[in-house]
Amino acid sequence: MKTADPELMRAINRLNVLDTIRRHGPISRIQISERTELSTTTVSAITASLLDDGLILPRHEGDIRNEAVRGRPRVMLELNPDAARVVGAKIAPSRMIFVVTNFRGDVLSRLTLPIRIDRQPIAVIADLVEDGVRRCVVDIGLSLGDIDSICLALPGVIEHRTGYIRSSPIFREVNVDFAKEMSARLSTPTIIESDAHAITLGHHWFGKARDLEDMVLISLEQTLGLGVLHDNQLFRGAGGLSHNLGDLVLGMGQQGVVRLSSQAGESAILGDQQTDGRFAEAVRLGRGMTHVQAMIQADDDQLIGAAARAGEAVGLTIANIVTLFAPPRVILVGSSLALGEPFLNSLRDAYALAIPPSLQGVSELVFDDSTDDFWARGAAAVALYELYESPWSTTGPAL
Repeated sequence: MKTADPELMRAINRLNVLDTIRRHGPISRIQISERTELSTTTVSAITASLLDDGLILPRHEGDIRNEAVRGRPRVMLELNPDAARVVGAKIAPSRMIFVVTNFRGDVLSRLTLPIRIDRQPIAVIADLVEDGVRRCVVDIGLSLGDIDSICLALPGVIEHRTGYIRSSPIFREVNVDFAKEMSARLSTPTIIESDAHAITLGHHWFGKARDLEDMVLISLEQTLGLGVLHDNQLFRGAGGLSHNLGDLVLGMGQQGVVRLSSQAGESAILGDQQTDGRFAEAVRLGRGMTHVQAMIQADDDQLIGAAARAGEAVGLTIANIVTLFAPPRVILVGSSLALGEPFLNSLRDAYALAIPPSLQGVSELVFDDSTDDFWARGAAAVALYELYESPWSTTGPAL
């Protein structure tokens, strides 16, 4: 029987130990062994290597000068925040948000640029993104030479491994090699990721899924995205493709295929009203859903009905996803949550009706109104994740 590649197994064990320290540190070697199910000898060897590489730091609990304390102080291990610095960014049609974080994921600097960039020429978008990255880095007295990796998170269908953007509401063009463009401009390894995947990893690292190894996230923004986490890793399609949940087929209608975006996408919810003067200005500035929220609270029947239809479609979609994956938690994020009770009540009712009896109570639904800063921090988590994986990955510097 062929055995696993020893080098690969060592790299996997190293990543497992490092991620355990990230999630649960400060933590002792014995606790790492218990959580990873690796032998104490293996854990000791890996942590010694991580200490030598400067990726983790020891913390001594107890005081050897205190005679009342018996025994040697306990050595706990934690990430070295200065081991790396990364930039994460959320690039949305009407704004860009940048953060610089350390190796622990602490935000060192943040910058928001409320600039409408969708459908601009690629060179113009690249100029604006480059300026945002550089300014956010300079704001804390650093230069790009101090940055180990950059991740730009955008809506759309993105090939993570190549950095190709197959389609995005940000660009006029399709199949844009944005990773190559930005890496050349910034002279720093630059990752392109879907915003749904970034916010998924953000919740796994810092948010409402930090305690989980498996979960599903649904992003309800201008585009509808899906993030699936399994065994602490993002699930991606062929070539590292992200998932455009809006293309999911709900059924057949008189006009042909009925997709989720036609029922729950922002354009479907706004309907003909998005051409109205005040509405059009709100949409142009990226505040369409906030404007809808105010009109729903004012009892606009048309928008209340649109919100209810969208909620029903999303509820059915969640039931199908739970049927496929049975995740312990489904997190919903994005601007559509601003639709309020008509949307949320319809979603819950549809989900309750559609979920199979055998799966009732299996998945917890969590609604989260994360800020743009958190989305950008999720992009930073993607960059850090690549650094963590780099012992056997060709992307990013080796740790």
